Parts: sequence; structure tokens; C-alpha cells
Amino acid sequence: MVFGIRVTIGDGREAIWDTDGTATLEAQIMRDGMLVGFVPVIEGSEDFDEAQVVDAIARADYNQPIASLRATAPPPEPALPRDGGVFRRFFDGFRYK
Repeated sequence: MVFGIRVTIGDGREAIWDTDGTATLEAQIMRDGMLVGFVPVIEGSEDFDEAQVVDAIARADYNQPIASLRATAPPPEPALPRDGGVFRRFFDGFRYK
């Protein structure tokens, strides 16, 4: 699997998943362009399907310099509001609430 997924963690940090071109799933935790932590290679991740990759990213605990996976994913948070305001609603025909 060769891809790059950028996850905004908060407090200025971002997790950048799998940018080195290997088949395994791992991440670098960056703040202002500086490496502040990482998620080590997840064993068996070279055989993960899309749902397993999403689950691993959701379960990652980024609060330590060397992150680990939680036993379960955190509960979902409310959806983000749609960007664009009134103009977007006019343009899209008021399909959104």
C-alpha cells in the first residue's frame, strides 16, 4: 500500500500515515514541520483492507511520543459544519440544513 493520509490531531500536530512507500502501516507525528512522535509499524498491516486501515488510524493514541493503538476507537464526535455559508446554500439549492 502506497498512500499518504494526513490526520489533524489538534494542538498543532498532524499524523502523516505511510509516506515512505513501504507496505506496512506507520505514521510520523509532526508539529510545525518537526517530528514530535511516531506510530511504529503495525504488525500485519501489509495485509489490511481499507476498513482495517481506517480502524487502525481511528484507534491510534497520539498522546505519547511513541503512539500505540487503543483497544477500541474513541466515540464519534459531531460532524463538522459545511463550509461556504449562505452563498454555498444558494449555489447548491438549499439542500443542506
